[in-house]
Amino acid sequence: MGYETFTVEKRDGADWVTLNRPEVLNAISLQMVRELNDYFGGLFHDRDTRVVVLRGAGKAFCAGLDIKERAENRDAIPFAGGFSFQGYLADVYIKMRRCPQPIVSLVHGAACGGGFSFVLASDIRIAGESAKMNAAFIKLGLSACDMGCSYFLPRLVGTSVASELMLTGRFIHAPRALATGLVSEVVPDADLDATAQGYVDDLLAASPMGLRMTKEGLNLAIDAPSLEAAMAIENRNQLMTSASPNFREGMQAFLEKRKPNYVVE
Repeated sequence: MGYETFTVEKRDGADWVTLNRPEVLNAISLQMVRELNDYFGGLFHDRDTRVVVLRGAGKAFCAGLDIKERAENRDAIPFAGGFSFQGYLADVYIKMRRCPQPIVSLVHGAACGGGFSFVLASDIRIAGESAKMNAAFIKLGLSACDMGCSYFLPRLVGTSVASELMLTGRFIHAPRALATGLVSEVVPDADLDATAQGYVDDLLAASPMGLRMTKEGLNLAIDAPSLEAAMAIENRNQLMTSASPNFREGMQAFLEKRKPNYVVE
């Protein structure tokens, strides 16, 4: 379907998704939630899209919830998972983690509240020098435990830094985001797309199944109850990928010192 709140540009096996409400710093509207649910939900069965790059148009990545629209349209909120709009938006982040494609987020300007959670729910995060991020929920009289923030943030930066950011709502700027491991690197804003393309090229150099199962396996290992449980997932994944013709192609390409010619599975 065509989307109005973001654009999707297909480049080879990657979707470049650009949040496109720059007049309100790409704030999250009801329509955006509806469209993101559709997009990320559809990726689960999409064999052709192998990587997603997520970015924002204009001066910011995403300023969080469109509070003005939310206040004016309470009667239009859907009933989702028994939690009304809360569950409807939360489902976007679940679908981001459930989709098998790695998500690379390019952060410039503000990434606040739900916009911060878009960053946290990604697999690889690259910050522009202007990036500043915060768990803005607590600034609005809410709990900062929202939209997966309490799950994602401690796993990325540790409990101490996560506690500081969530309890105070303070911004974390690009240099500290790099120092705490929240982002992989910091580059000038103008270089974000070019930097991301290098990551995309490396991701697409993996076999399609190997890439998908690495994201799945890593997600499961993070919450694995034991080393044995994590290794059971690893063993299962390796048996499945080794049965693919792409494994033989990858081995042959390595021996012949050439780029592998993988097929979509």
